[in-house]
Formats: sequence, C-alpha cells, structure tokens
Amino acid sequence: MDKLFTIETHLHTSQGSACAHSTGAEMARAHKAAGYDAIILTDHFFGGNTAVPRDLPWEERIERYCAGYEEARFVGEEIGLKVFFGIEWAWKGTEFLTYGLDKAYLLAHPEMEDWDIPTYLTNVRAAGAYVSHAHPFRQADYLTHAPRFFPEYVDAVEVWNCGNAKAEYNDQALSYAEKYGLAQTAGSDGHDAREMRGGGMRFYTEMETIWDFIRAVRTRQPCEILRGKKKEF
Repeated sequence: MDKLFTIETHLHTSQGSACAHSTGAEMARAHKAAGYDAIILTDHFFGGNTAVPRDLPWEERIERYCAGYEEARFVGEEIGLKVFFGIEWAWKGTEFLTYGLDKAYLLAHPEMEDWDIPTYLTNVRAAGAYVSHAHPFRQADYLTHAPRFFPEYVDAVEVWNCGNAKAEYNDQALSYAEKYGLAQTAGSDGHDAREMRGGGMRFYTEMETIWDFIRAVRTRQPCEILRGKKKEF
C-alpha cells in the first residue's frame, strides 16, 4: 500500500472508564483529526477502574460497558475511521489488553468477573482472543502491589505506553518481551480527547478488522512504534 496505516491500540472512553474524560464520539473525532486510520477501544473492565455501576444486572452492565465503543464505531463510519473493540481486564491492578472478544462473549460469561489471572488468560485465549500485558512495569500511587508477570499465558507485551510516568518502565517492558520472545504492542493509553499523546503503531498493511491487527502483531509484521509526546521523562 502507498500509505502507512496508523492505529491506536489502547484508549478509554468516559462511558466505560471512570478515569476517562471524553466520550467515544469525541475520541473518534480527535483521532481522525490527528491522522489515525484506526483505533481500538479498550475500556477498563469490571475488575478495574470501570465507570459502570457494579450493582446492575450483568446484561445491563455489558450494554453500558460497550456504549463508548458503539458510539465511537458509529461516528467512525461517518468520518472514515475504523473502530475496533478491545477490553482492558484487570485483577488487583495487573491489566491485560485483550483483542478479539466481542459483546456476545461478554454477555455469555458473567463468571469472568471472578476469574483469577491464569483462568482469564487461559479461557479468553482458548476462545481466540489475543492478549498483551499492559504496562507491566508501571509504578503509580493506585498500584499497591509489586508487578506480576505471566509470560507463559500472554501473547504480547505493551512495550511502549505513553501514560507511563518514567521511561524506564517502557524500557523494562521491552526487555521483558525480548527475554521471553513475546510480540510487542504500543499505545497512548489515552483518556482525554484534548490530550492527544500521539502513541500507537504504524504498519505497512491496511486493516479492516481487529483480526487484521491481531494477525499483523502475531506474525511480527514490520511496524513503527509511535512513542508520542506524552510526559517529559
């Protein structure tokens, strides 16, 4: 293809993530204006900083959780931005970007809220999902535990996250991925359409679905890691 394909792999909406400040529509428009070809919505699931009330019935919780993605996808179809679905699943602060699940899977598995990390990773990968360990070396006030690692259970490592406060967290993630021969992803971890961090990945292959992205990462297709402009380390 003549044009490189730029994709954001890690971002949040205010409909799904309590820490986010922009809606799915706002995120879609901001990324289109910034030159992205595609975005993957990865809102915090119920074990993380979700915006969805935990006392609602499961079906209603899933509908609310998916609202940011569905709004972004609708706007994306209007403005020429591809919008894919992902989740950021967490267990006590350890988080995993999960690509390849859909609303139907979430609706059918209310028990997933109670899975521990090995159970979650085993089950979703058996269902065809592709998992990247999000910012594995991050240290922050909201994290009260030492980093946990599961190289035998994941497919990839997020080797660059624009939301990390220190460059060394990204350097450590890259070393970790290389040590275990894991694939690599990178993203902005964006929460606010007014603060475009400029991270993500740039490929030589156009992508029409989330499966194209998964295939590109899994087969180690050549790409550029976009480090963006967030935080002066």
